[in-house]
Amino acid sequence: MASERPRVRLDQPRAPRRSLLPRYDAEAFGRVSERIARFLGTWRFIAWMTAVIIVWVVWNVSAPERLRWDNYPFIFLTLMLSLQASYAAPLILLAQNRQADRDRVNLEQDRARNERSIADTEYLTREIAGLRMNLGEVATRDWIRSELQDLVKELTDRDHEVERTTQREA
Repeated sequence: MASERPRVRLDQPRAPRRSLLPRYDAEAFGRVSERIARFLGTWRFIAWMTAVIIVWVVWNVSAPERLRWDNYPFIFLTLMLSLQASYAAPLILLAQNRQADRDRVNLEQDRARNERSIADTEYLTREIAGLRMNLGEVATRDWIRSELQDLVKELTDRDHEVERTTQREA
C-alpha cells in the first residue's frame, strides 16, 4: 500500500496541468490584433511609415559619418520593414478570421430570423385563408343589400298586383 494513487473525484473538475508555455487570453490578444490591423489599414499609418522611412534615409545619407547607423544599402531599414511585415501579416489574418467568425454568427442569426419570419408569414396566410373561408358563410353588406332590394321589389310587385286586383273588382 505504499504506492497508493490519490483517488480521482469525478464530481470535481481536474486541476489545470502545469505547462511550460506562457498562458494568454486569446480574446484579449484577438482584440489587440484587430486594433493593430485596423491601424495598419489607415492613411495615418502610411503617413507615419513614410515619414519614418524618409527621416531614416535622410539621416543616414546626410548626417555626419559617426552618427549614422545604417549606411547606403540600408540593410537595417530593410530588416526592420521585413520584421514589421512578418508581424503585420499574421495579425491581419487573425483579425480577418475573427471578422469571418462574427460574420458567420450574424449570418446564422439572420437565417434564424428569416425562418421565424417565414413561419410567421405562413401562419398569418393560413389565418387569413381561414377567415376568408368563414367570411364566405357570413352575410356581407352587399349580399344583405341585394336581398333587401329583392324583397323591396317583391313587395312592390305585390302592391301593384293588389292594386290591379282591387281596381278590377271595383
